[in-house]
Amino acid sequence: MTLVLDSSITACWCFPDETASLADRAWEVLQQEGGAVPSLWWYEIRNVLVVNERRGRILAEDTRDFLTDLAALPIEIAAPDPGGDAIRVARRHRLTFYDAAYLDLAIRLNATLATLDKDLVKAARSEGVKILT
Repeated sequence: MTLVLDSSITACWCFPDETASLADRAWEVLQQEGGAVPSLWWYEIRNVLVVNERRGRILAEDTRDFLTDLAALPIEIAAPDPGGDAIRVARRHRLTFYDAAYLDLAIRLNATLATLDKDLVKAARSEGVKILT
């Protein structure tokens, strides 16, 4: 199974107070099967980290260590689809473009989606995309 991870799942791995059994499950599947993310994930995760540095929630060293650990994981960063399907998905399901990019990638790869976002789960189900549970 290919697993498409969104940033809500990945962020749980960094912050001990953001525990979710689904994030733990995604970690296990990722270790066994590997995963994929849209290219915007790279920016989203770094934004989450720097914002939380500003809030005093983590230190710059924690960010560095987390990014080092993240880079060692079997996660493929997929190039954007020039066909524009993510925009159509965003419009159809009233999602942000960011969320639609994850769903579009799951559709293109016939992959399972791992997310904590309820609207994204609902849209994925209506598209017939498997959801990690």
